Amino acid sequence: MLFLNLRRGRWWLAQPSDLCTEATAMIALGIVSSLAGSLFLCWLLFSLARFALPLFAGTTVGLWALDQGAGVIPAFLLGSAAGGITFAAGQLLIAVARPLWLQIAIALMFAVPAAIAGYSTIHGISTLVIPSAGWQTACSIMGAMIAGSGAWMQTAGFRQPGK
Repeated sequence: MLFLNLRRGRWWLAQPSDLCTEATAMIALGIVSSLAGSLFLCWLLFSLARFALPLFAGTTVGLWALDQGAGVIPAFLLGSAAGGITFAAGQLLIAVARPLWLQIAIALMFAVPAAIAGYSTIHGISTLVIPSAGWQTACSIMGAMIAGSGAWMQTAGFRQPGK
C-alpha cells in the first residue's frame, strides 16, 4: 500500500514530518525578531551618539529648573532649549572656528560624552549576555571607541562620499 501511495504522487503521506511545528516557528521568529530589535537599538545608539552632550546639558538644566521650583512643563521647555542651544552652538563653533586645534577641542567635547554613553550602554547589555568580567569590559571599551569615533566623525564634519 505504501508503494502505491508513492506511485500515485502522494509521497508526502509516506513519511509525515512534524519538523516545523508552531512552537518551532515561534521560537525561530522570536530569535530573529530579538536579533533585529537589538541591531536596530545598536544602530540607533551609534547614530544618535553625537547628541549625548546636548542631552546631558538639557537634562541638567531641566532638573535644575525643576529643583528651583519651576513646574514640569517649564523645566522641560528650559531643558529642551538648553540642549538645542548647546547643539547649535557646537555646530556653529565648528563651522566658524579657523584653528584646527579649536575644531578638534569642540569635536572632542561632543565625542567624549558619546564614548561614555557607548561604554555604559554596551556594558549594560554585555552584563546580561557575557559571564566573564574581562570580556564585558573588552566589549564595553570597543563600544565606547565605536560610539566616540562615530560622534567624532559626525561632529567634525567627515561625511560619506555622495551624501
